[in-house]
Amino acid sequence: MHSLVTHADLERLRDYRARLAQQRQRGMVWMTGSPEQVRRRALECLAQGGWEAPLWAGMDLDVVAEPARDEVEMVALGKARMRLGHEHDLLIVDALSPASGFDPDALGALSGTLVAGGLLLLLMPDDGGRQPDRDYRRIAAHPWAPASLTSHYLQRLHRLLGELDGVMHWHGDAGLLPACSLDGAPDRASAQTSDLSSARAPASLSPTQSETVSPSPDADCLTADQAEAVRRLSRLKRRRPLVITADRGRGKSAALGIACARMLEHASADSPLEILLTAPRVSSVEAVFARLAALLPEGVRDGNDYCLAAGRLRFMAPDGLCDAVTTGEAGGAGSVLLVDEAAAIPAALLGQWLKAFPRVAFATTVHGYEGSGRGFALRFRRQLDAITPQWQAMELTAPIRWAAGDPLEAAISALLCLDAEMPDVPVAAGDLASQVAALPLSVIDRAALAQDEDALRGMFGLLVQAHYRTTPSDLRALLDGPDTRLWVLGPPAHPVAVCVTIDEGRFDDDLAEQVLLGQRRPRGHLMAQSLAAHAGERGALTGWLRRVSRIAVHPDWRRCGCGARLLDDVADQASLDGCMLLGTSFGADPELLSFWYSRDYRPVRLGLTREAATGEHAVMLARSLTDDGQRILERLTQRFQRQLPGLLAFELPLLPPQVVMALLAHSTLAPPDDHDLGELTDLARGLREPALSRPAIQALVVALARLSHQAITCGDQGGNGDQGGNGDLAWLAAWAFQGRSESSLAAALSLSGKAQVKQWLRDAVGHGLDVIGHLSKPAEQG
Repeated sequence: MHSLVTHADLERLRDYRARLAQQRQRGMVWMTGSPEQVRRRALECLAQGGWEAPLWAGMDLDVVAEPARDEVEMVALGKARMRLGHEHDLLIVDALSPASGFDPDALGALSGTLVAGGLLLLLMPDDGGRQPDRDYRRIAAHPWAPASLTSHYLQRLHRLLGELDGVMHWHGDAGLLPACSLDGAPDRASAQTSDLSSARAPASLSPTQSETVSPSPDADCLTADQAEAVRRLSRLKRRRPLVITADRGRGKSAALGIACARMLEHASADSPLEILLTAPRVSSVEAVFARLAALLPEGVRDGNDYCLAAGRLRFMAPDGLCDAVTTGEAGGAGSVLLVDEAAAIPAALLGQWLKAFPRVAFATTVHGYEGSGRGFALRFRRQLDAITPQWQAMELTAPIRWAAGDPLEAAISALLCLDAEMPDVPVAAGDLASQVAALPLSVIDRAALAQDEDALRGMFGLLVQAHYRTTPSDLRALLDGPDTRLWVLGPPAHPVAVCVTIDEGRFDDDLAEQVLLGQRRPRGHLMAQSLAAHAGERGALTGWLRRVSRIAVHPDWRRCGCGARLLDDVADQASLDGCMLLGTSFGADPELLSFWYSRDYRPVRLGLTREAATGEHAVMLARSLTDDGQRILERLTQRFQRQLPGLLAFELPLLPPQVVMALLAHSTLAPPDDHDLGELTDLARGLREPALSRPAIQALVVALARLSHQAITCGDQGGNGDQGGNGDLAWLAAWAFQGRSESSLAAALSLSGKAQVKQWLRDAVGHGLDVIGHLSKPAEQG
């Protein structure tokens, strides 16, 4: 078979590899053409040898000859996360397969496994990204076919790959084109019309770009800042949590593993130690277990536990950890918790763990393919300052697997928008309400957005910092998702608020019937199908529903009315378009629920199980826009409120009490009548048993939840999620509706013994009566 690789190509490739190895950096070769042509070239590169751990991701096995299969490990692109913690010196990402296509999440995850001197071969069609590929199946909601979608994302990808410095090109019948920075060729980006600023351009391979890394004073660590992280982690102080941030490849997870080894070594029969470790998924912490195995080979790993004499490291998923903390099985004096990839976990849960564990460390990736360390810092800092004001922070900056200025790291960050930052949008002096009212609102043309890198990065950066789970594929859905609209408040390049909506429903009667019977589950239509499957609501399928999938407000403009204005404008347009319902779905959080209630949304569904990665229960809310929509909403809300007391008592006994209070704000249960008020007054005086007055206490709790919501909606409480400043009263709801035990109340409220718990219940009822009297006065006077 005729070779497609010339001697000059091989020489240029060898020189490229030699320079990468010399400078401890990594490179990329972008290969386009027909699948047969591109794969043959990739196979010839593989056959050059010298690779210790090559990986081919995404190839169809039947196109590879048997001998080649023995030279390279193969993995499906959909299983890229399973490679986290592994190391490769050749990575072939095959986006040509009819069964796969280009997977943004896979590229983001796999690129971090490539070591210094390594090479990434990116195989793509030579079509300029003008056609959606097979991976677009993931965003092709019914009735759209993948081929009918736009491909703005792929066109942007091809454009940027043609501009990025330090990337070699191998196109069609042409030979291997040199990377600009290697051979001194003119900068290709300068000849393009692009909004990429020089400050964001990938670093070149010149030696001047590499930074000198300080030697490590710790033999087990590779950099000085990793050694400092290990030192601090090994000596965690009570109520002084440590927050570690780092870009990928800085040895963050390895530092956790080294520190765990140090702590376990010092455990003894007189001083046993259990370290709890959590992360969105166990694959995220394989590097921790790998360091333990290397440093403590005498230890034994059993599933997600690592034991050594009197010490044990135990991994728990966020949902399991939440349950363990709630029941008192985790946390308390002497306990240690390490949280990796904390940016992908809701800040409310991090705050719960912060209170439960005296010694805790949070580590997260600043610019990662999942979650955002920048947004994490903004969301979580308020809780850190309030609960543990002496918390400490440190950042790991020195790369470990590769040298500073790595061109592949810069290229992947640019392609996937991993380093998208919020725009600077200061609030001017003067009347804030007038400023918000004057902000322009626009629905963004996504084709134009894909060409405007500044606007794209500003909007995506704002969305990333506001949401704890954002992946590279979300950028593609933003640009090419069907029935998707992007709303922006303020100038597109400097957005103050961003909202993403997706249209759902409008099924014909036959398809709606099949969905209701469980015979069909068309792709997409998350909320419409959920309401049909779990609430039996046909109208959610046949009607037109618009769902708010994301909304973000710039931190400097929060609590100024921007989110409210944006949502109201979206609702007005949805009504004009003919939508019946406007809905949303998110992890149940009392502060978020209060905000959505204030915009006239009502809860219609609550997930019965926690999401394993986040530990939260998903809640759905809806707002009616038409008479038909109002009738649907009334059916949904009545059904939900009838179900809620039973769900709290049986299926959801561990739902956070503050969430319980927020959900009860729209309960159909009657408030306490005169007989109830008399009984509650006697209970507060010690004349009644709490257990025998539970129905009256439930009525009191509902009244408190309703009045507290009204106060927050009117702006009296600032919407701080504390239920009108009576957060402890939420535990009264937990006792009355969820059957929380006396021991769980004692642990949550720092009480000891049944007598103290019973007295607290009496005091709480008395306080609740006072709150009702206080909050009811304005309404009575009005």
